[in-house]
Amino acid sequence: MEKPFTLAQQKKQQNMRKLNLILFIMVICLQAATQKTYLWCGTLIDGISNEPRKSMTIVIENGKINSVQNGYINAGPGDKVIDLKNKTITPGWIDSHVHLSLEISSKSYLEEFQLNEVDYAYRSIDYAKRTLMAGFTTVRDAGGPIVLSLKKAINEGLLNGPRIYAAGTAIGSTGSHGDPTNGYRYDLMGDPGPRIGVANGVDECTKAVRQRYKEGSDVIKMVATGGVMDVSTGSSGAQFTEEEMIAIVKTAQDYGLKVMAHAHGAEGIKRALKAGVASIEHGTLMDDECIELFKKTGAWYVPTVIAGKSVADSAKKSNYFPPLVAKKAMEIGPKIQATLGKAYHSGVKIAFGTDAGVYPHGKNWLEFTYLIEAGMAPMDAIKAATINAAELLGIKDKLGSIETGKIADVVAVDGDPLKDPQAFGKVIFVMKEGVVYKAQ
Repeated sequence: MEKPFTLAQQKKQQNMRKLNLILFIMVICLQAATQKTYLWCGTLIDGISNEPRKSMTIVIENGKINSVQNGYINAGPGDKVIDLKNKTITPGWIDSHVHLSLEISSKSYLEEFQLNEVDYAYRSIDYAKRTLMAGFTTVRDAGGPIVLSLKKAINEGLLNGPRIYAAGTAIGSTGSHGDPTNGYRYDLMGDPGPRIGVANGVDECTKAVRQRYKEGSDVIKMVATGGVMDVSTGSSGAQFTEEEMIAIVKTAQDYGLKVMAHAHGAEGIKRALKAGVASIEHGTLMDDECIELFKKTGAWYVPTVIAGKSVADSAKKSNYFPPLVAKKAMEIGPKIQATLGKAYHSGVKIAFGTDAGVYPHGKNWLEFTYLIEAGMAPMDAIKAATINAAELLGIKDKLGSIETGKIADVVAVDGDPLKDPQAFGKVIFVMKEGVVYKAQ
């Protein structure tokens, strides 16, 4: 008979088992940390080249692109291969103008008085997921305080959604497109101030920017002219003085932030460009002088053609919008695409943006079709949503192209988007920072 283990021997054996378990876990973790993913790409559009490349391999490690190689490279032991030989691969798309806190419907204007902030927050979870599944791995949100919290939740891995650069609350003057109390009864209007984005005069404009910085905004949104969706009569007039716009831009620059300017009318566009904004959103009624200022200042144009088409279509439906809004939607909406075509052919820098939320989230890809329809070369449309948008957001060193050292944001579509714009709507694979969120 074998002698029973002594207490000391039993303890030693238990310690050995623990040690072996720890070593096993360490090996597994080390393997996971060093595992590479090989993407076999049938056609690769890298976001910077003017021509696609065939039969390429993207090697991904630790959420970044390790290398981009010719041919289909064999993976090493323990590595992973994803076969996309029959697909077209691009960098993850960037939408430079979305509203993840809302989705306009015939009920929206009534819901302002019925829904709480948390109701909008829960809805935004679905909007964010739809956006990511449509191939947009990064967005710049153009207004809505709850998006600052949504961004945090996504960054912490609590929710699936795109990488967000958020403006928080937009800044406008009293009665402007940025005044949330337009259309209210006099006793409900009150006198909103800089804390909720309504600023008048240089001092209040400065304070409003500082408040956005305090709240964690990544970019400042300035309302330079009237707009379509607010319940007011004006859609194109300038709504800040030159001095006020300069104060907003200068203060933002002091805090390391760029300014995006909502603007439809020519005068507001000119004032904003002269003040030094990074981008003009919509830009519907820009004239030749505006175009020259774009080229002189190097600012970006974010056209949002799909928004114009969507609101014009919705305005045709009985009682979909309040009468004031419907009238403006019919006047402004149909003009954006022609403006985009003129700006593009005149050499204005274009970054992709859609105003998602004005139309259903997840259909952002339709903007590609409208850009191409307006005369933009398909490759330029892709660059607008990749390297151009990344440059606008100040993240060109990290995103916007498939190059060694960049973050591994990758999208694959079924078909050839350079020949068939509908292929943008056939996203079959989405990777964000090396993690696969969609695969078919």
